[in-house]
Amino acid sequence: MSVKDKVIEIIAEQAVLEPSDVTLDSTLEDLGIDSLGLVESIFAIEEEFDVSVPFNANAPSESDFDISNVASIVAGIDKLIADQKG
Repeated sequence: MSVKDKVIEIIAEQAVLEPSDVTLDSTLEDLGIDSLGLVESIFAIEEEFDVSVPFNANAPSESDFDISNVASIVAGIDKLIADQKG
């Protein structure tokens, strides 16, 4: 399963949606994911990919990790995985 597919699966699970309902253009707000759901999604993503997401739940706008939509989250995870291997 690709990073994109797995991230979509994790986000869909948090939003209580089918993965087919989640698009790369979807924002977490569009999907009905609140701040707690976001934190749970980040934890699930970190566990799944064995990465540490540079995200501060108390100051999300100050984070280096872009959570503006699903595509940016996937891109961020891809970069973390590449950096970890590098």
